[in-house]
Amino acid sequence: MKHYLLLPLFVLLVMSVPAAQAHDGGIESLKQTGKAFASVARRVSPSVVFIQTESIEETRGYGGFRSPFSDDLFRHFFGDSFPGFPERKPRERRQRKVGQGSGFVFSLDNGIHRERAYILTNNHVIDGADRITVTFKDGHELDATVKGTDPQSDIAVLEVGVSDVPALSLGDSASLEVGEWVVAIGNPFGLSHTLTAGVVSAKGRSSLGINDYEDFIQTDAAINPGNSGGPLVNLEGEVVGINTMIIAAGQGIGFAIPVDQAKSIITQLRSDGQVTRGWLGVTIQDLKGDLAEYYGIDGKSGVMVADVVAGDP
Repeated sequence: MKHYLLLPLFVLLVMSVPAAQAHDGGIESLKQTGKAFASVARRVSPSVVFIQTESIEETRGYGGFRSPFSDDLFRHFFGDSFPGFPERKPRERRQRKVGQGSGFVFSLDNGIHRERAYILTNNHVIDGADRITVTFKDGHELDATVKGTDPQSDIAVLEVGVSDVPALSLGDSASLEVGEWVVAIGNPFGLSHTLTAGVVSAKGRSSLGINDYEDFIQTDAAINPGNSGGPLVNLEGEVVGINTMIIAAGQGIGFAIPVDQAKSIITQLRSDGQVTRGWLGVTIQDLKGDLAEYYGIDGKSGVMVADVVAGDP
């Protein structure tokens, strides 16, 4: 009788061991994932900068209290010579505007920059700025100059005089897979060196109406105003994208410029200050759907030359 009473207890004990081991294994796996993110933060953060911009905008206006005597309707009936009618002239005003964003020190050949460092960011972060200041994680602040800009791709390269700054290496965005872990580091709302993690949600996103050249990486790693220009990196700490934009009405929908697209651009910006592109002189449309059906074209790929620009190549 005792033999049969002990058997279920023995089975219960044997079954509980794998369950406990699985539980401990899951916790250990999560710990290792957390350590991987922490390692990325330590490696990448010293190369990420907080960018602040200042610009002076000149405006013309009357300002102050608007008297009824200066109303256009009053002028229409009584003219400018009516006694007591005040003559008002528009005043020029100079208004100081400030902006902020992110950027990172990059290197086409891995290593540490000495004497001069180059910073990659978005063109829209520094566009029109009269002064650009970059702040490193250790609080070191420097004035930056624009080395080159490319509004069509929304990429800009800045230059600062600094020694012994670690630079991020540029990875391979073509090898990214949907579902792969990525990390965004930047300065959302001025919160310096904020890290967020997520996955690659999609690749090859285009037709968003932002840049002339669009081939975005979509990610659910949280990107907010101020993250623009910051790096999107893989778990090895290599830059795979430049965080650029969000969909305001969406939650967890951010976009980054693939680093493979940026490589040739930043090489030209660093050496020449501008980008030279070939121009075919035609307007094209995707040949698919109703358009392909209308022309009786089989298949789902191809383009149609919709227009030829006169006088161009």
